[in-house]
Amino acid sequence: MLQLYSAIWRASAGRQVILILLSLSVAALAAAPLEFQRDIVNHLTSDNIEAPHLLLLGAGMMGVILLSLALKWVLGYRAGTLGEDMIRRIRQLLLARTVDVDESGENVRKGTMTTAISAEAEELGKFAGGAFSDPVVQIGTLVSVIGYISSTQPWLGLIALSMIAPQILIVLVSQRKVNVFVADRVRILRSATDHLTIEDIEAVTQEVHDQFDAIYDTRRRMFLWKLSAKFLLSVINGAGTVGVLMLGGWLVLQGETDVGTVVAATSGLARIQGPTGFLIAFYRQVSANRIKFELLLELFGPDRARYRRGGAASQEKNRAK
Repeated sequence: MLQLYSAIWRASAGRQVILILLSLSVAALAAAPLEFQRDIVNHLTSDNIEAPHLLLLGAGMMGVILLSLALKWVLGYRAGTLGEDMIRRIRQLLLARTVDVDESGENVRKGTMTTAISAEAEELGKFAGGAFSDPVVQIGTLVSVIGYISSTQPWLGLIALSMIAPQILIVLVSQRKVNVFVADRVRILRSATDHLTIEDIEAVTQEVHDQFDAIYDTRRRMFLWKLSAKFLLSVINGAGTVGVLMLGGWLVLQGETDVGTVVAATSGLARIQGPTGFLIAFYRQVSANRIKFELLLELFGPDRARYRRGGAASQEKNRAK
């Protein structure tokens, strides 16, 4: 994983810094709507309801939401264009490698290179666009929201925090198995496309069919692991929501908190489920792309450093444009 991130940082350090700063700005605003929501609910349940004050709170909440959405738009655009630039760069490197293979007569299969250029480069390049900014904004959102809930009612914050640890454990265990399936699928697909490039296609038809069946079986077992993990994660999220409502309701009855705090905590819990789910998916994506990155490096053989220098020169040329 460190090797993958080091390669991404070398290729796009300056643009990644801008994306990280935008991500931190988005994360800093994550809890602000919850505070407005809490104040609005408490104002509505108080004895002195004032329409101007209510409108002011609503305008403030809408302003924060619009600012956050604007920052997310800029972040998404810059991350997307960076990802496309990385796709272009990877394909340029693979194409250069293919040309060198033709000139040197080295034995690298054309089907493998075709698969790498068309599909594997696409997935790896898209990942590179948000490799740093995506986890920063989601982790920052978690810290912001859980910190806010804990500051208003520590017991509710503890429930929110306790939901994350078991989810991390489940994902770590399941993803190790999924990674094996990802590597197997890529290798089998490469082998199948290599067979499709030979002249006597009829001679290998049955073997290619068997490889397609192997890909299907690999994906089927991958789905079993991923969906089982997703089921357990959903159970944990559901239990957390019920726990916050029950504990929050009991605290309201005891006079230790207010309705606005419980409503804000419930909304906050829903907000952390999104970042938590995203980070879980992102970890899976990192793991899968680490495998694909290592498989791509195998195509460059002992001359990896030369292609890295060539890629850097290509990037400087693209920047100059």
